[in-house]
Amino acid sequence: MIWRNILSKPDTNHCGTSCSLLPLYKIRKMITAILFALLFLLLFGLLFIPIELYLNTNTNQCFLHLKGLVKARFENDEEELLRIRVRFFFKNFHFYPLRKLGAPKRQKLGVKKDKKHQGIKPKRILRLLKSFRIKKLSVNIDTGDYLLNARLYPVFAFLNYHKGNFNINFEGSNKMVLHLQNRPIYIIKSFINI
Repeated sequence: MIWRNILSKPDTNHCGTSCSLLPLYKIRKMITAILFALLFLLLFGLLFIPIELYLNTNTNQCFLHLKGLVKARFENDEEELLRIRVRFFFKNFHFYPLRKLGAPKRQKLGVKKDKKHQGIKPKRILRLLKSFRIKKLSVNIDTGDYLLNARLYPVFAFLNYHKGNFNINFEGSNKMVLHLQNRPIYIIKSFINI
């Protein structure tokens, strides 16, 4: 009863007018703080979304997939050599990466400055490749030479004990299935060297 009376009575200590419990500027600050916290959690969650790369030469499938967000599929096309179909949420986009965009740019005449451009070091590339996990690796090849196939047979048998599925055939068919997975946090970590 006492709490109902206290909460129901308006505060008349300030100039005879009633005041709300929280002023408007504090409510705005709380809303912006909540929105920034949600945005931060969203960006933090994007660092842990799995990225999958799948390549299958038997069924001609090749795609890059960010689970729940984007899927890019590489496809053959009648008009162009390569077409990429991107599915972003529920919308499909098509674009052709080998098509020229506009006219070539002219270079300015004058003194050219030598820019020291350092590429990606091989050590970083190796760390980046080590950050990927192999989910599935299946190789079935025929080199066309019976002698080389016979020499590769024990090597592939040895590799089968460790990782993947390696086979030599004498039928003339070549097949490969590769399924890799990584996360953006591991890619960033490979470049930062933490």
